[in-house]
Parts: sequence; C-alpha cells; structure tokens
Amino acid sequence: MLLYLMILPGFLYFVVFKYFPMGGLIIAFQDYQPYRGIMGSEWVGLKHFVRLFTEPTFFMLLRNTLVLFAMNIVFFFPLPIILALMLNEVRHKFFKNSIQTIIYIPHFMSWVIIVSITYVFLTVDGGVLNELLAAVGLPKISFLTSSEWLRTVYIGQIIWKELGWSTIIYLAAITVVDTQLYEAAEMDGAGRLRKTWHVTLPAIRPVIITLLILKIGSTLDLGFEHMYLLLNSLNRDVAEIFDTYIYTAGLKNGQLSYSTTVGLFKGVVGLALVMLSNRLAKKMGEDGVY
Repeated sequence: MLLYLMILPGFLYFVVFKYFPMGGLIIAFQDYQPYRGIMGSEWVGLKHFVRLFTEPTFFMLLRNTLVLFAMNIVFFFPLPIILALMLNEVRHKFFKNSIQTIIYIPHFMSWVIIVSITYVFLTVDGGVLNELLAAVGLPKISFLTSSEWLRTVYIGQIIWKELGWSTIIYLAAITVVDTQLYEAAEMDGAGRLRKTWHVTLPAIRPVIITLLILKIGSTLDLGFEHMYLLLNSLNRDVAEIFDTYIYTAGLKNGQLSYSTTVGLFKGVVGLALVMLSNRLAKKMGEDGVY
C-alpha cells in the first residue's frame, strides 16, 4: 500500500497536467472563441490542418526542427555515453565526485542564465571571444545574429547544460553490470578498452536503446524557452521551430485553434515515431519501451 502511495503524486501530476488537458484538443477542429467556449464555438473540421500543411511556413518549420533534432542526435546523444564510460574508469573517488559535481551544475541553471552567459562570451560588442579574435587581428563574428552560427550555438548550449546530467542514467546502468564478466574478460587478456567495448557497452545497450526511442519521440518537440531566447529577426529563417511558432500564433496573434492544431500535429508525429522506433527495436532483438 505504501508503494502505491509513493507513486500517487506522479500519477496525479500526469492526470492533471497531461491527460485532463487533452480534452481541449477538440478546439483544433473548431473556430474557437473564448467568450463562446468549447460548446458554443463553430465546428470547422480539418480547416486548420489544411492551412497548416499548405502554408509556406510549414516546410520552413519542419526543416528547421528536423535539422536541429538531427544535430542533437548526432552531436549530443553519444556524448553522455562516452562521458559515463570515461567516468567509470576513474578510480579516485574524490576526483570522480568532483568532476561529477562540476558537470552537473549547468543543468540546474535556467535557459535564461545559459543564454545570458553565452551572450557575454559571444556578443560582438565586448564579447570575450570576439575581443580575442580582434586582438589577434581576425574579424569579429556575429554568433548570435547569424543564421550560419545559430545551430552551432544552439547545440553547444545543450551540450554544456545537459551533458553531465545525462550521464546519470548511464552511470547507474554501468554499476549493475556483473563484475564477473569483467573478471572473465581480464582472464582472456582484455584491457580496459576491450572490456568497455565487449562488456560495458553490450550491458547498457538496452538503456541506450530505450533512451534513443524516447528521444526520437520528441523529434518535433525541441522546447520553447531555449530557442525563443536565441530567436531574432536576423536568424528567424533557421531558428523558427514549431514550439516558437505555436507561441507566436497562439498567444501573440490569438489564433488558439490554429496553434492547438500545430501542437496536436506534433503530438501525433511523436507518438507515431515512438511506436515505429519501438517496433524496429523489437525486430532487431531489443526489448524496446513496451
């Protein structure tokens, strides 16, 4: 009974903030007017979906979102695994704990702080990096207003903020690896690198696959706050994604039904990708998410 009580807060959170609001998705099929309410608003069917898929901005949003997600998978996703494997090889406990503490700290900073610190380093007017470039005779670079640098800055901030925190799950998975497997590999003459490749990685592979499937499910859900802080009129062509577009259409322009349509599209695509990637994982002999 006590175990069920422990999961009650999490259960209530999902019911109140995740499942209950799903009833409001019906306004994606209406011309919703707040003063009329859901029951009194005009039903328009798939009108907003037709608008979403026929507007030129849709392909820009899809391109920008998919490119950033691909960069996230390629450049960020493997790094926590590599870092966890490296930390696992550190034998000095104090040194290991110190490193973990330092790399965990950025996770607890808000995106406002992360972007502000980045601004101090990268801004053209007095930025540390640009002042160094000027000191050695190189031209200054508009990192924060340039379309060419936006994606690099975005991924770099994610790596800085979340790299350390993302290692926790992998480190926990490594701790439950049977030590007898390491002993057997050592008796066969395997060094640290071979033990890591042939013992540790296969042991934590189910965890890697599970996290990858969940990551794929958030393909179109990159998060609003981070990109909104980087977005400006000079880099909008590569920085505008579905999350920022929903904010602009829904809250700024008052197009509540249309913004709900965009959000519903994101959710359906995410669900389909999770189911597809989970099925592929099972065909490859993995356990999958469910």
